[in-house]
Amino acid sequence: MTAHQPPGPGPAPTFEDLLAEGAAVPTEGWDFSWFEGRATEARPSWGYAVSLGRRLAGATAALDVQTGGGEVLDFALGRAGSVPLLAVATEGWPANVAKATDLLRPRGVVVVSSPEDAPLPFADAVFDLVSSRHPVRPLWEEIARVLRPGGTYFAQHVGPRSVFELVEFFLGPQPDAESSARHPDRERAGAEAAGLEVVGLRAERLRVEFHDIAAVVHFLRKVVWMVPGFTVPAYEPRLRALHERITTEGPFVAHSTRHLIEARRP
Repeated sequence: MTAHQPPGPGPAPTFEDLLAEGAAVPTEGWDFSWFEGRATEARPSWGYAVSLGRRLAGATAALDVQTGGGEVLDFALGRAGSVPLLAVATEGWPANVAKATDLLRPRGVVVVSSPEDAPLPFADAVFDLVSSRHPVRPLWEEIARVLRPGGTYFAQHVGPRSVFELVEFFLGPQPDAESSARHPDRERAGAEAAGLEVVGLRAERLRVEFHDIAAVVHFLRKVVWMVPGFTVPAYEPRLRALHERITTEGPFVAHSTRHLIEARRP
């Protein structure tokens, strides 16, 4: 999400207008430029895509797991200035596979369709760099398996209870069982259990603001695991209540959690 811009002149859109707009925006890929002027999210201080670019510049065989539409990897390769001799990305959602292929193939990256919960379709010890931005769940044993000895896993993960203020507005209080699995300490333990050495782990909590209900609708359609089964008709009463809250009180504030993890195969 990006910095808020004041709305332009003219009559304010109605609740129904905003619902229709948020419901009509395509959800493929991880390009969040549509949120310009509608939502903001503070960025982690470490600058993941730029940092990934530096690592790609020194890699000979690189794999990006759950690449989405390939936007982050494409940006990082641009910063790297070169592409590893072997460059591969995986993605499980068919619409994203097509988008990532169109974006990354001109750079020489092979995009492989692979479900997010399936074993990685590669031989052992192939890659000296494995990366991922916001994987649904890191498959630590598979990551360790495809890394060469001395190879690195470098990733930005979503942390526990990320944007839960919004989730709980729609679903009510939620148990910690699912979100605690994303805790950095749990992920460190998972990586180490798979034989990896965690050499860096940083976490930050970041402010998120939703400036209109269209942004909320698009966000929940795009990030489908936040409110499972979300549709506008099913949640229309809660959407209306949130629209009225934003109209009278200003942006709805939530907080995302992110952690940067770097692990090596000994």
